Amino acid sequence: MKIAVLSDIHGNSIALQAVLTDIEKQGGVEEYLILGDLVALGHDPVKVMQLLGELPRASYIRGNTDRYVVSSVQPGPSLSEIQNDLPRLEQRLRMVSSMSWTAGAVAASGYLSKLEELPLEMRLNLPDGTRLLAVHAAPGTDDGLGVNPITPDPKLRELLAGVEADLILVGHTHAPFDRRINGIRVVNPGSVSNPFPPDLRAKYALLIAEKHCYSLEFHAADYDHQAVIDALERLNHPSVKYISGYMRGENKPGWLKP
Repeated sequence: MKIAVLSDIHGNSIALQAVLTDIEKQGGVEEYLILGDLVALGHDPVKVMQLLGELPRASYIRGNTDRYVVSSVQPGPSLSEIQNDLPRLEQRLRMVSSMSWTAGAVAASGYLSKLEELPLEMRLNLPDGTRLLAVHAAPGTDDGLGVNPITPDPKLRELLAGVEADLILVGHTHAPFDRRINGIRVVNPGSVSNPFPPDLRAKYALLIAEKHCYSLEFHAADYDHQAVIDALERLNHPSVKYISGYMRGENKPGWLKP
């Protein structure tokens, strides 16, 4: 059995289509596992939902931005933080505008209820008995710092305490990695969209689950980043500047040490 593992599509239908095309070039898969952040903040959330809806045997969990889109919860600095740091007001307004834009597009197309139904996590038993846990950020949460390539081992042990899993698939940090600690393997396939430099390609992983073992392969597909920027500008998208920064490789992860 071969499973494609995707995460952090963020409304980028161009990147998603590139990944789906690349998966077919790899011989296709029997199942898809999507680790959340499906539609916000990109230019084409409706096409993303359409493409995902066409996939055979696809399973999903929610990401933090999926929850923002379907609820009154909004990301960004709190009002008290803004009062002490007025330049952060622009960040708050941008995020609220982007989530509202995405929510409107998704609701008008009839997909809002599908996002509302997404679970926090998913558990599977692979054919060889491996216990798989799929989450977005970390076990028990879809938000926060999550697990990243440089999460200190003591912190990682704390995050994984009592998970009762052998393999944990995570997203959220947009950084592909493969780590092992205390007999638990933690893998991030990377992000389909909103990448960090130096590799701006759309990332995903293939999980090959066989009777006596499993293996994981990291893959990446190139796509037209300028086409994404052009689409954002045509739409006068509220996050055009922010997302274009990802497309140009200008944005840096908050967890990266200086």
